[in-house]
Amino acid sequence: MVVFDSSQPEYEEVDVKKAEAIDELSGKLKKDDELNELMSSVLEGDKNTIDDGKLILESINQGLGSFTPDLMMKNLVSNYKIALKMYGEMIIRRLTNYSPNYVEKNIKIPEFQREISKNIEENVEQLKTNKLISKENHITDEGLFLSSIVMYTEELNNLVAKGFGEKRKKEKDIHGDKEDSCNFKKSRYKDIAIRQTVKTAIRREHKELLKADIKVFERKSKGKITIIYGLDSSGSMKGDKLSTAKKAGVALAFKAIQEKNDVGLIVFGSDIKNVVKPTNDFMNLLKNLTSIRASMETDISKTINKAIELFPARKETKHLILLTDALPTKGETPEQDTMKAVSLARNAGITISVIGIKLDKDGEKLAKKITEIGEGKLYKIKDLENVDKVILEDYYSL
Repeated sequence: MVVFDSSQPEYEEVDVKKAEAIDELSGKLKKDDELNELMSSVLEGDKNTIDDGKLILESINQGLGSFTPDLMMKNLVSNYKIALKMYGEMIIRRLTNYSPNYVEKNIKIPEFQREISKNIEENVEQLKTNKLISKENHITDEGLFLSSIVMYTEELNNLVAKGFGEKRKKEKDIHGDKEDSCNFKKSRYKDIAIRQTVKTAIRREHKELLKADIKVFERKSKGKITIIYGLDSSGSMKGDKLSTAKKAGVALAFKAIQEKNDVGLIVFGSDIKNVVKPTNDFMNLLKNLTSIRASMETDISKTINKAIELFPARKETKHLILLTDALPTKGETPEQDTMKAVSLARNAGITISVIGIKLDKDGEKLAKKITEIGEGKLYKIKDLENVDKVILEDYYSL
């Protein structure tokens, strides 16, 4: 038993004669300072920092787990064409300091081999000095953060340049924004469109305003939307396809969250690789989008079933966007499994659109079935530059 003596004062006064400084033991503040410095460098347009971020991002998109100078050099010398597919033009140019074409023409020359080997080692060491890769050549948290900020700023600038606007839901709402005017029925006085009313009366040559002349604003509600972005990260998406798909995801997340809607993410291949529940945490989505690597086959049915689990039970617009370049290749009866999943999703009030990147005939045929039953839209993409435009067009159509 513990006994408290109520006769003693609750607090004791202490006379502090001298205060001494103490050391901060936690490393979090230092880490935050480093990340803030990286962000500032990107926002201020520091070319070297931005190039480093692009290099890290490209390595992730190419499915590379680490930067190993000796292995890269060996691959370049033994079979340049395979090495080019493995690393891509950007990584070769950035690490060798030469254009890919020049490297290919001179790679068999011993003196040139020694020079680019030295360049690769020096550039990798610089990445280590900047703490973007570890001593073991793996991408660090700082490297991942830098690449995500670079991707975000590039796509944001792209959205501004294209002038993508604001999504509006087509439901009437007395608290919504003023839209087109319509004939007067039973409306509030403050909804009367005075200018349109006067114009109507003048056009009809009425000396007095009649009820038939009165126009009122229709107010449109933006409504609540939950949208999930299903991104195919199978091996065939490696490189430019995956890079473009990520940036389109950034565009979708930025616009939807800006308009008070929730966005989720499902990364799929032969299995579900990563899941982010519908959220308004943009930085969390950005981090998860950035870290996606390509590998293995495609299983659409698992993705749709997972999306059904993630969508909230409340009544609202629920929409799944599937971006893929192949439909589907995994399972004993992949087409039947996919269509069963689509039917379950539609019964749960979920619509499904498909953004198909250069789909073959069978893939396009299945995509049409998915969107017909899922009551969504099929977008056939041939030009990768239009992916973000298409994904926002689908979002705006809800």
